[in-house]
Amino acid sequence: MGKIILSTLPKTWIFDLDGTLLKHNGYKIDGLDTVLNGVKEYLDNIPAEDRILILTSRTSEYEQKTLDFLEKQMIRYDEILFNMPVGERIVVNDRKPSGLDMAVAVNVDRDQFVVPEIQTEL
Repeated sequence: MGKIILSTLPKTWIFDLDGTLLKHNGYKIDGLDTVLNGVKEYLDNIPAEDRILILTSRTSEYEQKTLDFLEKQMIRYDEILFNMPVGERIVVNDRKPSGLDMAVAVNVDRDQFVVPEIQTEL
């Protein structure tokens, strides 16, 4: 996976929950959630001025249990949206007149939190 070069502007990070930050369906299969290796450290190193949004297909039935788990594990996020469809997540954004693309997508293998190196430049 190559390096991603981003601007120095504050960012909005959008993460899927199951299979990306937590073991996929661990809460259903094993009855408990597991944070994937490297997730907490990665989220903790995102600049404070950036925002973190988590999306999940988990239904409202699992909302409080999920929120309690994330709090107990001290997983940083600003907002979490439940009941999302199980299909693809499509991000549509503009391109600044300078040519800066305002959307970046990264796909990681399920249950393998390996994010490419990110470098910021003006």
